Amino acid sequence: MAMPLAGVRVVDLTMVWAGPFGTRMLGDYGAEVIKVEAPRQWDLLRSLGLIPRSEHHWYNRSAYFNHNNRDKYAFALDLSGELGRRTLLKLCSLSDVLVENFRSDVMDNLGLGYEAVHEANPQLIYVSMPGHGKTGPEKDYVAYGSNVEQLSGIVSLSGYDNDEPMKTGFSYGDPMAGTALVGAVATALRQRARTGEGMYLELAQRENLMMFAGEHIVDYSMNGITRPPIGNRHAVCAPHNRYPSAGEDRWVTIACETEEQFQALCKAIGQPDLAADPRFATNTARKANEDALDAIIGRWTAARGHYEAMHILQRAGVPAGAVLTIPELMSDPHLRSRGAWTPHTHPDAGTWEMEAPPWKLSRTPVHIRMPAPGFGQHNGYVLRELLQLPESEIAELYTAGVVADSPDETLHQ
Repeated sequence: MAMPLAGVRVVDLTMVWAGPFGTRMLGDYGAEVIKVEAPRQWDLLRSLGLIPRSEHHWYNRSAYFNHNNRDKYAFALDLSGELGRRTLLKLCSLSDVLVENFRSDVMDNLGLGYEAVHEANPQLIYVSMPGHGKTGPEKDYVAYGSNVEQLSGIVSLSGYDNDEPMKTGFSYGDPMAGTALVGAVATALRQRARTGEGMYLELAQRENLMMFAGEHIVDYSMNGITRPPIGNRHAVCAPHNRYPSAGEDRWVTIACETEEQFQALCKAIGQPDLAADPRFATNTARKANEDALDAIIGRWTAARGHYEAMHILQRAGVPAGAVLTIPELMSDPHLRSRGAWTPHTHPDAGTWEMEAPPWKLSRTPVHIRMPAPGFGQHNGYVLRELLQLPESEIAELYTAGVVADSPDETLHQ
């Protein structure tokens, strides 16, 4: 059967992570995604691979770029002039979705705001992913995943009490916005199927990430309380922490939420009488004596490997998980058994493993269809097959530098 999004064409004007990650997933599930980059202003990720500039097609070899842009076509088009603008509008007239994640004023300045694109194709779904939204006093501020994370309130909740705020190990706002994009586009396509009309859809990255601080926002709104960061512990439940395991820098997490789980933990670590100890007999008592309880559990976990401890506890009905490194993640037997990793070959970057599309559909299984595109790789397909431009117009676009088969490397040395 056809893939779920087969027949949906997406004009992808996004760069870096949030937008490309979301449009990649649209491509994973069958959409025809056409990534548009300008010959002089191409996706920054092409330059972040630490690839020596002396290597052939170095701009096609970045792992960061190739991870976020699989299952896409590439079209090199300069949008700053009228020729490029008209060409993009022709492409939009043949497409279903446009996605952009520029600063709020960029598309209007290019003459490619929603009204202009809507006139070219009233059925097109136009998605903007500005960091701060299209309105408000900060709408023109530049946003990256790291400062979106700070502005969402998430970082104020991370880390340990009486210590500095701690961001995640990566720019959490980007993949969360990219994931939200998939749901937003699916919702808009469903609505269009009912009405026959396109729409404008705004997905502000900062506000999207705020949702993940939900319980803390509600707590403050209702009770006027701001909770301090508590590290790996839980505000109510105990035990709830990460515990040392055998080996260098190895850890296992344990999170008990019920009396049954705590009693199972006590039996699993060989101390069934611990549940009757007045210090630990109730959850309230365990929270009050959490340091002492963590020390007892930590002595047991420290004598075992993190996988071993996890499996012993899980088989006893105790929620536990080994803290995995990236090499451990990629060799994890459970993930291997589920086909979570798949070999992937790129003509310039070589062969490596990457994660398979995450949602497993029973009737329309999906797979990685295409490696990330080389710069301008599909210019001919877009210009000749989709737009059906005469050769004279194609030559004009190339002569004017509006279309190019290779990037201007002078801005990325």
